[in-house]
Amino acid sequence: MKPYRIGILGLHHDHVWHSLGELADLPNMEVAAAADPFPELREKFSKVCDAPVSDSYDDVLNRDDLDAVYLYTSNRNATKLAIAAMNRGLHVLVEKPMAADRADAQAMVDAAEANGVRLMINWPFAWWYQLQHAIHLCREGNIGELWQVKYRAAHEGVVLMGHSHYFADWVEDEAQSGGGALIDYCCYGAVLSRVLLGMPESVSGLWGNYYRDDLQVDDNAVITLKYPRAMAIAEASWTQHGKLGAYTPIIYGKTGSFLVVPRLGGALMRCDLEDQKGSAVDVPDPEPHMRGPNEHFIWAIENPGAEMNPLCDPGNCRDSNAILDAGAESARGDSRLVPVTG
Repeated sequence: MKPYRIGILGLHHDHVWHSLGELADLPNMEVAAAADPFPELREKFSKVCDAPVSDSYDDVLNRDDLDAVYLYTSNRNATKLAIAAMNRGLHVLVEKPMAADRADAQAMVDAAEANGVRLMINWPFAWWYQLQHAIHLCREGNIGELWQVKYRAAHEGVVLMGHSHYFADWVEDEAQSGGGALIDYCCYGAVLSRVLLGMPESVSGLWGNYYRDDLQVDDNAVITLKYPRAMAIAEASWTQHGKLGAYTPIIYGKTGSFLVVPRLGGALMRCDLEDQKGSAVDVPDPEPHMRGPNEHFIWAIENPGAEMNPLCDPGNCRDSNAILDAGAESARGDSRLVPVTG
């Protein structure tokens, strides 16, 4: 079968290098071209990929041999490029959190629907098999009606954790990213809560610059989501040393609780009244199309009516942007509750 030809728009989102490595191992996908304004990144691309690279995004978008594009630019620029690509009939994969705000996210959803193409948002935790299974079990009612979802995303700083200054320069710039730690890391808890609990009635936010005097954006943030019979908490930190308490989704239901442990070998733990210390849940091997973003993207293109991984669904991700917008609005207004417009 002829491989899907992918154009890469942007190389200054560091997730691109992992993605290029995965694409190189897939026989049914081929990187056809790339573009980025930074010559150093274009040179790096040429060393890892045998495809033309340009300083002009239009050089890639105007090719007539592409099936899809992957976006690895700032949140704000990714929206413009995604819409331009979809208006050319190309399928689009964009990195989380989808967009800088809900308005941009909605414009992307509208473009996908108008052009009949697939739009997928990639989240690193969407491919944790333990989390996939936890979501599946929750939807089956395994721990009863859900009443709380909690997720903390935290690291010691964009550069300190190993990212490049090209990445940090836009992630830490509100005009390009849409904010600071809140949009970059509260987004995980926001989309997980949207998938498991739906849209909240209101959101309260708290943020601040508590540690990084060099930043003009928040380095720590918390948003709380209020539901008629549930609540959720999404935490973000760019100043936490070590991973204690981070990257471990916790889901509470009326008959039990789940703890997702992706590190140290990974596990899905469940506890209830009869097993209060908790036990590991057997996690089955996922279907081939649920094993990673590239496999899922191809599957979504080839099955246009099928439901995506709910964490990657553009409607859910647009709604998570609405949650983040409300959290930011609340944080600006002294942590008052702000209704959510979904």
